Amino acid sequence: MKNSIYFIINPLAGNGRSLRVWKKVKAELEHKSIDYRSFLTDYSGHAEILARHIATIQDYHLKTVIGIGGDGTIHEIVNGLSEFNHVQIGFIPAGSGNDFKRGYGHSREDSSIFLRLKRQVKSFDLGQYHTGQMNRFFVNSIGAGFDAYVAKLSNEMEVKKLLNKLRAGSLIYIAALLKGLMNYQPSTVTLTVDDTDHVFENVWLAAVSNHPFYGGGMKISPAAKPDDGVLDLIVVHDLSRLKLLLLFGLVFAGKHTRLKEVHTFTGKEIKIAGAAPLMIHADGEYIGETPVTVTLRPKSIKYYT
Repeated sequence: MKNSIYFIINPLAGNGRSLRVWKKVKAELEHKSIDYRSFLTDYSGHAEILARHIATIQDYHLKTVIGIGGDGTIHEIVNGLSEFNHVQIGFIPAGSGNDFKRGYGHSREDSSIFLRLKRQVKSFDLGQYHTGQMNRFFVNSIGAGFDAYVAKLSNEMEVKKLLNKLRAGSLIYIAALLKGLMNYQPSTVTLTVDDTDHVFENVWLAAVSNHPFYGGGMKISPAAKPDDGVLDLIVVHDLSRLKLLLLFGLVFAGKHTRLKEVHTFTGKEIKIAGAAPLMIHADGEYIGETPVTVTLRPKSIKYYT
């Protein structure tokens, strides 16, 4: 079908919330006789494969792909469409964290596809990361150290399903943070920001952001904007475990940057290397270990806002 709207739905996102949202969207599409095709994902990484397959077959006839799911779903769709800059991407958040919704101005909760397609389409920056043989993209953030450790824990904790059922999915990050706080050991990290080296000891985390939010609403980089032509880097080091806990109390309001143990930078190319390998997450999903190089790809993706 040429010029159809294509939907990619992650049926597991939000412990089934995405399927409930999709039923409402589907009913509206059929009521308004809107031409569409839909695909449900079967496994992790499937949304990326589907998006790339659709774009490859349809080529320049493809105009719009809309995802329904969590931050992991939009991460996969963007990676699948990263070489198809003409495609306009819509997203209906139905996951547990939904930081993409916060960071890209999706202020309304409506699932009306009619209203969503009337919104403005804007071009935004995209982050690209390189680690070993991996060369991929992120929409929210990429982090090394404690935050990646917490992201891995949160995705593995059984209580996540229960919290999603209770519509309190963002609390999983707090539960994982408290669990990880007792075990994680900070280390020395070298950061290279646009060819300038910075060495920090006892680093808890180094996070590169494309907008302010991660971890289910934490305002990790308050000044970050997804269309300002730079990436924002924040480094947290030389904190006791108790003060780190205080920091995460401040981070939801973006007040943590006032602490002397928090440093911020902006740049277009950022390299992170630890004295020992550090865990890395991209958009909340564990992806491997440092070293990693992060670069900006300006105004390279189109979203309905």
